[in-house]
Amino acid sequence: MGINGNCLMPPNGYTCGVSCDAPTCRVADGFLDGENMRLQERQQRYWNKNLRLIAVLAALGFAVTFIVGWFARDLQFIRIFGFPFSFYMAAQGALAVYVLIVWYYARTMNRLDREFRVEGDE
Repeated sequence: MGINGNCLMPPNGYTCGVSCDAPTCRVADGFLDGENMRLQERQQRYWNKNLRLIAVLAALGFAVTFIVGWFARDLQFIRIFGFPFSFYMAAQGALAVYVLIVWYYARTMNRLDREFRVEGDE
């Protein structure tokens, strides 16, 4: 626990408010004041949503790459523009899905950034 002026600083590096004379500025025993706790909760919610999105899109990418390839022979009866489904997925379908995954991730993350007021390089 360090001291910054007359304001206590927790060991985790969080600083207290601008006005260290305010009663909410005192941070003792590593506990965060209300404002820093809300910020930390928002950051945690943002990160959880980001991880959930990545997991879903990675699973979709895995399915397109490996699951469809694994069952390629079984899917020969499906024809797209006269070509077997496995040929279409290998030649163009998987690439189109990857581009859609990247587009959806960028669009969703931009929306999340606005929702949680995260500023980044644009």
